[in-house]
Amino acid sequence: MTHPTTMILARYADGGRGLDDAALWSVEVHLDACAPCREQLARNVTPATTDLLDRVAVSLDRAVRTSPPPARHRTRAVAVHRRRLAWTLLPWLAVTVAVLGCGALLDSAEPSMPSLVLLLAPVAPLPGVAVAWSRRTDPVWELIATTPAAGLAMVLRRTLAVLVIVLPALLGAGASTGTSLALTLLPCLAFTAATLAVGAFTGVRRAAIGLGAAWSAAVLLPSVAAQSLPPLLQPGSDAGWAATTVALAAATPFAATRFRRLTSGN
Repeated sequence: MTHPTTMILARYADGGRGLDDAALWSVEVHLDACAPCREQLARNVTPATTDLLDRVAVSLDRAVRTSPPPARHRTRAVAVHRRRLAWTLLPWLAVTVAVLGCGALLDSAEPSMPSLVLLLAPVAPLPGVAVAWSRRTDPVWELIATTPAAGLAMVLRRTLAVLVIVLPALLGAGASTGTSLALTLLPCLAFTAATLAVGAFTGVRRAAIGLGAAWSAAVLLPSVAAQSLPPLLQPGSDAGWAATTVALAAATPFAATRFRRLTSGN
């Protein structure tokens, strides 16, 4: 490392007289990384400069001590974003509730058919969860995803907001048709936890679409065609759903750092 000469440092301390822009820039870059040269520069500072620095330090200290603490309030941008997110989620949640209502009506009208409420319960929250954390539906998603408040905690808050709407609708649909409440709620929670666990690696939106498509193709449509519920939704399977939910929920925090990446919201 080449250090500035004593003469160059003295000129720099005197306001840069006799030094061109390139020399000033090189001295400043060097001083950022060289403590000995900063100490030598301090010895070359003129009394007028030292007095000025002391007066600035005193003034700043007085301003810091006498200034009121910063007010904590929600900015207008945050409030606008939350309203926009709510309006984005509302159509999807309304459709979900309407589909569950239609399933409950069909269960009551055709008791011989397999319960559509049970068949729809696992995938009921997936559209809302997918929209709640997706760069495709949130116009300022990149800004929100890179804030300190982003990450798994924000994903969980938004997922909880979806479940607050979906779970009561499931409870109402299940109660109106006499289906098992455990088999109505536990698969819903299990698929929600699976969406978050898988979404940490593939993106929440892709995970929700993939899990929803897999359930529809492997379970929902074949059950409707065969007019019988699969073993996964038969009485006694609720313990398996509960264990799956707990295992997936416990595994999700281990991938918390992945929710801070921009790709986690595809």
